[in-house]
Amino acid sequence: MEIRLAEDKVMEIYMEGLVPGTVHLSQGHEAVAVGALAAIRGEDWVGCTYRGHHHALARGMDLSTLLAEIMGRATGCCKGMGGSIHITDFSLGLLGASAIIGAGIPVAVGAAMSAKLRGEDRLAIAFFGDGACNHGTFHEALNIASVWKAPVIFVIENNLYGEYTPYRDTTPLEDIADRAVAYAMPGTVVDGQDAEMVYAEVLAAAGRARSGEGPSLIEAKTYRYGGHSRTDPARYRPEGELEAWRARDPIRILEDRLTEAGVLTQDEQRAVWVEVQDAVDQAALRAATGSWPSMEEAKSYVYTA
Repeated sequence: MEIRLAEDKVMEIYMEGLVPGTVHLSQGHEAVAVGALAAIRGEDWVGCTYRGHHHALARGMDLSTLLAEIMGRATGCCKGMGGSIHITDFSLGLLGASAIIGAGIPVAVGAAMSAKLRGEDRLAIAFFGDGACNHGTFHEALNIASVWKAPVIFVIENNLYGEYTPYRDTTPLEDIADRAVAYAMPGTVVDGQDAEMVYAEVLAAAGRARSGEGPSLIEAKTYRYGGHSRTDPARYRPEGELEAWRARDPIRILEDRLTEAGVLTQDEQRAVWVEVQDAVDQAALRAATGSWPSMEEAKSYVYTA
């Protein structure tokens, strides 16, 4: 709920002119981040892409901190220097998002190997899209991770499109997870709309990684409700496709399950929506009052003294 409403707020403040540049939203992907990150530990490393707001919030980033970064304010997680596509926070194990497709995959392998070489009980998880799976870094990273038995989990967020192109136009496989066979690691497909199913799959992969069995490849089938970025109306999608995926909304799936199990009533769930909306609204107000970074500070990250 927090991820969904926070990204609604991002669009709102973008239209108000409070967000520079563009943004890439993850609405529809929420169950992948929430399920996966609930299955690993606080000391583990997390790598993501420019579509990474859901990873940051699922990892525990403060709402105001995230929104301030998206607004370019000095109170953001990268002091306003990263913006929407470079969300980073080492205190949360967030290694940093990259705008370069596939660039974060070998970084996660490196983080995993650093833990292994130091004898630390830590792993790394790398999130990336279906488009990255046709880049050389994907194949190189999976290959060396398998050779070295790196404690890393590779998670494909397959939302059916690499930017504007259907992945089936560029990938000759129904399931990208089948590529795991070539690298001698487990490859599984999971319903990316179901947070509990994602959790179970990542938990099993984490157990293998921690016991020295090496990496795993998990393909989460999901969908982005919006276009590639804020300016993309996504007219290339077939009629009815969006509606079909919205019928299996990840939040609704979990809500219905909680209702059936007698954990939360529908009235209680509606109350949570109101509570979270208020938290998002207040966080946006706090973020908007943050100061802008100075030119001197900006230069300090570019030039040496």
